[in-house]
Amino acid sequence: MTEVSAEDFESIRRQVRDFVRNDVVPREIEIMKTDSIPDDLRRAAADMGLFGYAIPAEWGGLGLDLAQDVELAMEFGYTTLSLRSMFGTNNGIAGQVLVGFGTDAQRKTWLERIASGEVVASFALTEPGAGSNPAGLRTRARRDGDDWVIEGQKQFITNAPLAGLFVVFARTADPRPGNPGIAVFLVPADTPGVTVGPKDHKMGQEGAWTSDVTFTDVRVPADALVGGDEATGYQAAMTSLARGRVHIAALAVGTAQRALDESVAHATQNTQGGTRIGEFQLVQAMLADIQTGVLAGRAMVRDAARAYVSGEDRRIAPSATKLFCTEMAGRAADLAVQVHGGSGYMREIPVERIYRDVRLLRLYEGTSEIQRLIVGGGLVRAALKNS
Repeated sequence: MTEVSAEDFESIRRQVRDFVRNDVVPREIEIMKTDSIPDDLRRAAADMGLFGYAIPAEWGGLGLDLAQDVELAMEFGYTTLSLRSMFGTNNGIAGQVLVGFGTDAQRKTWLERIASGEVVASFALTEPGAGSNPAGLRTRARRDGDDWVIEGQKQFITNAPLAGLFVVFARTADPRPGNPGIAVFLVPADTPGVTVGPKDHKMGQEGAWTSDVTFTDVRVPADALVGGDEATGYQAAMTSLARGRVHIAALAVGTAQRALDESVAHATQNTQGGTRIGEFQLVQAMLADIQTGVLAGRAMVRDAARAYVSGEDRRIAPSATKLFCTEMAGRAADLAVQVHGGSGYMREIPVERIYRDVRLLRLYEGTSEIQRLIVGGGLVRAALKNS
């Protein structure tokens, strides 16, 4: 993978920052009201290479590593989270499965189209009864001659209504020690038997579309099996999710920074009884708590990304970082509404949208509870192994 120099990356980051703050932030209310990203913003994002910034340059992407990815994620988090969601699955949990585990033929067929934004890829893992823990999967794939036949239902699948490709996790065998029996398949959205349900109506993140996807007797050829190997599936899921968790943590830091900036602006521009709100010590204390969380989260994200890139830690740190940063962003949003008082509860005020948007961060790509189990269980297993 060709590295992007620090100088070139800084140019990319500045361009993204300008796009987010000058082009997207002024249109947040429009996005919220229409529940969609305007076509001109979608085209601008594609022209900037944002649909493939984390895909290697040899496949048409910008080739950013995770340490660079999180810097962009903190910029994306500054505005409506639906912007990042538009191209998040291409760069993240769906695209990275192909980058890390696909065959050369699979990469050649799909990655350039994903990187350009021509194809939107969706990560079809979550099911009714099987969310943060892939071991509970019920979707099945069975051999039928040279083909595979997939049967099952997925739930809350990001970008499903827009997807051209589903990266589908399915059970091919009953789980046993050392083999969870899960494989991954590439299923074009127009494959007979694939049904995408209506858009979900969510609490927040308007413009980020999710829906159910049903697979009814869906037949795909043998070369749809990612990596050409059934055993690849579970590893692909865990690796992609761990990487994605650091990205989501960075997104949370960016959102908390926006909540802080909105709160400081409100506190310095508004008065209560003739006194600026920001002069009240209890308001200053709330601002201080948000700032402390942002600084801690930013440092944690950067450290976790560095450890992931080096291979030092691709399990404990990603989970601990997602846990801390998404919980921190929730507290920051709550405090931001409090600083704003009654106006913070009004629609079209940024902190009201942020309050709703960030709640999802503690649920997807592994709930906070799952992150605690990964971190705590990993520490205990490591201690027992070394005893």
